[in-house]
Amino acid sequence: MTSQLKRASNSISANIAEGTSRITNKDKAHFSTIAFSSTMEVLNHIILCHKLQFINEEIYNDLRKKIYKISNMLNALRKAQLNK
Repeated sequence: MTSQLKRASNSISANIAEGTSRITNKDKAHFSTIAFSSTMEVLNHIILCHKLQFINEEIYNDLRKKIYKISNMLNALRKAQLNK
């Protein structure tokens, strides 16, 4: 579970970085979409960790809030890229 969380969370920033190097806004938005998908993968792993009692309620709620904020920012970024 730890390695999957690390891989998915690293994928978020890696796809944002890769998207910034793209020329067209459509390409940039594509990588923002992939970053969003990786964020949802992280969320899934966090939910599983909580259900398996690897993390307590407080940590779970804190992580959910952070993931919610990140996913909203990625959605806003993607929309901005597509509206240029």
